Amino acid sequence: MDTKGIEQVLSVLKSTAAQASGKPAESAGAGAADFSQVLQGSIDKVNQAQMQAQQMAEKLAAGDNTQNLHEVMIALQTASVSFQEMVQARNRLVNAYQDIMNMQV
Repeated sequence: MDTKGIEQVLSVLKSTAAQASGKPAESAGAGAADFSQVLQGSIDKVNQAQMQAQQMAEKLAAGDNTQNLHEVMIALQTASVSFQEMVQARNRLVNAYQDIMNMQV
């Protein structure tokens, strides 16, 4: 049984959990990280995952024998979950901004 795909998904989930806990690897050594840099880095990672999944799917559709169907499906699902997570984070940020703007001073 090939566990490469499962290990890849687990590593993505672990890195996401580390970021969600407020201890991203980028800010651990140098103190507080700039919010815009962390946000841009997260968006870049989601974009990279989507592009990689799309390339893998295109290769599989073109008949490339080096692409396994299960690896392509895992990459597509990982990209989808990453995008959904990013959208939820955006929604929470917008809600927090709206709450702050509606506060009485």
